[in-house]
Amino acid sequence: MKNITLSLCAAALAASALADEAAVKQLPAPVTTGGMPLMEAIRDRHSERFYDAEKAVDDQTLSEILWAAWGVNPAGKRTIATARNLQNMGLYLLTKEGTWRYDGAKNCLVKVNDVNLIPLCAQQEFVYDAPVHLLYTAVDDKWGRCHVGSAYQNVYLYATSKGLATVIRGLIDAPALTKALGLQGDEKVIIHQTVGYPEGE
Repeated sequence: MKNITLSLCAAALAASALADEAAVKQLPAPVTTGGMPLMEAIRDRHSERFYDAEKAVDDQTLSEILWAAWGVNPAGKRTIATARNLQNMGLYLLTKEGTWRYDGAKNCLVKVNDVNLIPLCAQQEFVYDAPVHLLYTAVDDKWGRCHVGSAYQNVYLYATSKGLATVIRGLIDAPALTKALGLQGDEKVIIHQTVGYPEGE
């Protein structure tokens, strides 16, 4: 694991220098109506670790997952509350083709690098079957961690409403991921969340 970590970090740093800083993927506008009643979503929310590896998540659904976690509502407010309005959280999407940072204000993904960082999150084999990998960062204080918890709980509720499977995971190499992303100051990787369609459905 140590060799994998070192090689991925080196590759990430090299790729970051080469990545096109203007690489932006605009997401479809999230649909913010309908879905399961809130009390039913709270009742049925649960963790699920097994995914249909053959079933991808489309861009519309991805947009809604990201918006639920860290988007901006029509009133110009984040979809989660943040203490003192600090908003000291970051949200990244990991893919086999590279890493993207979610810009909630513009509802888009901004390319960070061309490196597959999923192996740094894959201390459990099921991780490789999940089509969506969310990585939460925060300025490493109690408020940042609280904000991350609010964000991933929103994803749980959205996933329940949409018939998706999800689980929050701490079995990751957070220091290596923090370095690979080139995070500055006190911002650190906190936790990872897999999302996808349940296996066998």
